[in-house]
This record gives sequence, C-alpha cells and structure tokens, in this order.
Amino acid sequence: MMVNDVAGGRLAGYRRALSRRDFRVLWLGSSVSLVGDGMTFVALTWLVLSQPDGVRRLGLLTVCHTLPVFVGGLLAGPVLDRFDKRHVLAVDSVVRGGAMASIPVVSLVGEVPPAMPFVVAAVYGLFRMVPLAGFPAAIPDLVPERDRDAANALESLSFSLSGMIGPALGGVLIAGFGGEAVLAFDALSYALFAVAALTVRRPLVVRRPASVRRPFAVRRPSVVRRSLAPQASPPAEPPAEAAAEAATEPPLEAVPESARGTLMTLLRDRVLVATTLAFMAFNIAVGMLLVTGPWLAKTQLQGGPQALGLLLAALAAGELAGAAVAGARTPRARPLRAIAGVQLVAAAGFLALLTAPLTITVVTGFLVIGMFSAPMTIWAQSLRMARIPAPLRGRGFAILRTLMQATPPIGAAIVTPLLAADLLGPAALVMTLVAAVPAAVLLSMKH
Repeated sequence: MMVNDVAGGRLAGYRRALSRRDFRVLWLGSSVSLVGDGMTFVALTWLVLSQPDGVRRLGLLTVCHTLPVFVGGLLAGPVLDRFDKRHVLAVDSVVRGGAMASIPVVSLVGEVPPAMPFVVAAVYGLFRMVPLAGFPAAIPDLVPERDRDAANALESLSFSLSGMIGPALGGVLIAGFGGEAVLAFDALSYALFAVAALTVRRPLVVRRPASVRRPFAVRRPSVVRRSLAPQASPPAEPPAEAAAEAATEPPLEAVPESARGTLMTLLRDRVLVATTLAFMAFNIAVGMLLVTGPWLAKTQLQGGPQALGLLLAALAAGELAGAAVAGARTPRARPLRAIAGVQLVAAAGFLALLTAPLTITVVTGFLVIGMFSAPMTIWAQSLRMARIPAPLRGRGFAILRTLMQATPPIGAAIVTPLLAADLLGPAALVMTLVAAVPAAVLLSMKH
C-alpha cells in the first residue's frame, strides 16, 4: 500500500520542495559533500594502514574521527543561531576542505607526516556537527510546513546514497590513484558546498525585533504540527498559501539565549524529550546490530564477507525505500503515534536474528529495520522543526543530534560480551526490547 501511494502520484511534496531554488541548491551542495565524506574515512584508513604498525593505529584514527564530534556539537549550535547559517556552512566547508587538501598538497612536495591523517580526522570530527545541525535548522526557512517531510526525506536519501556510493567510489579511486587523490576530491566537494551555501538568496538568520532585548521574542508552536514563521523576509508565495501560513502563526514567547536556558527550554517540551529518548534507545539497538552483523557473517551465515555485504546492502536498501515513501506520505494520524508505530515495526525486525543461520530471514530483518527506521527519523525531524523555537533551532538540532550520535557505541559495548559468550538469542531479545519499549511509551502518550 505504501509503495502504491508513491507510484500513484504522492511525489508532489518532493516536486514542491525541489522547486524552491534555495533549498534545491543547498541540498545538492550537501549531497555532493556527503559523497566526499563517504570517501574520506576510507582514504584516511588506507593511509594509516600503509604506515608501519598501521593496524594498531586504526583504533586511534576512529577515536580522532568520532570523539571531537561531541565537543563540536556543543559549539556548533550557538554559532548557527547567532550567525547566518549560509555563512557558517560555507566557513565549515572551507575549513574542512582545507584540512582534506592539506594531505595531497604535502604529498606533492614530500612525505606526509605519520600524524597528519589523525589531525585531519580530528578536524573533520570537530566540525562535523555544523552541517548535521545546520542543514535541518535551515529547512524551515526554505520549505513550508506541508513539504518538510519531503525535504527531510531528501536529506535522509542523501545520507543513504552517499553511504553506499562514497565508500565504493573511494575504494575504486584509491586503487587507481591513491588515498591522497580521494582526499583531493573531498576537498573539491567541500568547495562546491561552500559555493552552494553562499548562493542561497534567502538569509538564514533569525532577526531580533527592534523592541525586544534579551531574552528575545519568537513564535512558538502550541501544537505538534504548527509551523514556525521565519523572521527573515519570505520569498514570494501564492497568496492563498501565504495566508494559510499566516493564519497559523502562534503567539510570541520569550526564549532564553544561554546554553542552560536552551537546554531547559527543550527539556520542558515532553514530546521532544520523549522522542529523543526513544531515538537514543533505538540507536543503542542499532549499535548492537552493527556489531552483530559482522559476527553473524563470520560465525553463523554462509558466505563470510559476501554475507556481510548482503546484510549491509539490505539495511541501506530498506532505508532508501523507507525514506522515499515517508517523504511522499505525511502521516494522517498524530505524528507521535505514527513515529511510535513504525519504530515498533522496526524493533520487530531485530527478532529475525533468532532465525540464524537462515540467511534469507536475517537479511529480511535487516531490510525491515532499515525500511521502518527511515520514516520515524523523517517524521520526527519534521516534528522537531515545528516544536523548536526558530532562534534555538541551531542549538536544538546540535544538542539532539549529538545525543543521538553518542548512543550507538553504547550498544556496541553492551552486545560484545554477549556475542563473545555465543549468546545470540539474549542479544537479539535485548535489541528488540531496547528498541520497542520506548516506542510503546510514545504510543501511550497524550499530546
């Protein structure tokens, strides 16, 4: 039924979102940059493996690549809220592009210092949260509320496609031209994203009313699906659409500017808190799954590396299909109920691990997890856009996405001793419960 909805003409939201020039330009630039990002870690890994004792240094590279994300997440939000997001995204692209370009430039004049890949990975991680928070924080200013599910689905599709294309393309380029050439390509992708951000015509900054000082006033939604009116001058829209948006403008409400005030504002919203905790729990289960997949391929399933590739391909294919459908089909039910429903179905997919060593059923489980986790991500992001006050969107998305990025390693740590003891059944049940129980709580909430 869901696929028939898409085939039957439910693509209007995608067409409307992409018809808006500023969103289209920013999305295309982000998509190109994400492909470059998908190639980068492969290239840095290969450079480190080429060093003496390179295998032992891979752990340090992973730490340098991921740990600074949490520090950068605390810094990125206030910057995105204070300055024009176009300029922040452009500066981020220039800084990270320069870091990537430094290795191929140094390689042209001499030998690359052994520590350089680690420094580049740390710079990448430190600034990683800028586009992760900046792009979704910009969407409400570029796309009307009715098309935000489609816009969020397009972002999700970019992530899924880049996760498939980037590493594969990086491997091919490394084989033909070396890791330095891949990093040069990534630097070029950053340059293109910087140009795209700077060519967005609409200012992506919240203007303070002249009569209001700290804390300043913004419009805050009183219901889940109510849109936030941007403070910058909007582009020309059809009169009927503009009138409809104006008719739903919520009352003005003071919003604090301090970091503590931002956190307290988010914590007072029980829907934001509940959905964030549910997503953190689901990501713990996904972290467990990403460790279990290789273990299954090595010890339970036939085919070894081919089986692992099939599992990951099924997960990615499910995410692509789920994102495409979710962007074309806005949930008719209350958003919180729809999010909880698809999370429960995705949680059920973890039970397929109990059927190992039957490869086909385990692959089907991975497909179900990917297919139903994508809609919950897209619909929840639209919900957050409606509930987070406009001046706090940068900080809000930075905080929430940093929290969700932090949880997969917890899952990896939980499942490792279970798999080491060959306890696949308990591991699968833990994954299912961790993903399903918070979804059941969401389903019972009244909002």
